[in-house]
Amino acid sequence: MPVKLNLDKLDFQIIQEMMEDAEISYADLGKKLFVSGGTIHVRIKKLQEYGIVKGTRLSVDLKALGYDVIAFIGIFLEKSSLYDTVAKELKKIPEIVRLNYTTGNYSMFAEIVCKDIQQLRFVLHDELQKIKGIERTETFISLEESFARNVLVNDTAAG
Repeated sequence: MPVKLNLDKLDFQIIQEMMEDAEISYADLGKKLFVSGGTIHVRIKKLQEYGIVKGTRLSVDLKALGYDVIAFIGIFLEKSSLYDTVAKELKKIPEIVRLNYTTGNYSMFAEIVCKDIQQLRFVLHDELQKIKGIERTETFISLEESFARNVLVNDTAAG
């Protein structure tokens, strides 16, 4: 039975503010939300213990670092019972940055980031094709990412 999380409006405000700017100090966030920095610290600790807050990440412009190809791969499995085994193998490929188990046409859907088309070809041809259980794949190359954002959280979502 899942644990009932006792989150209130302040918890959701902290989550939303930190998703927008994870570098904000607890003191500044406290001022913004009209509570003490100590209260923010205690709440963040609670959110970490619940597993809601899982650390912070640096947002990087991949294109500026020379990663020019973002692609999505629909993966057809020979049978769905192979998901865990295939996922474990896919996790070994560093260019795959996200993997989802899906409904619909594909068993799995992966996001892949590469420096160029040659690297993408290598991953598709030399890495993915070796994995037992993958029947076939379908690749979609992203021409442009129009936007990326976090979900808007609020206290009515937990209701």
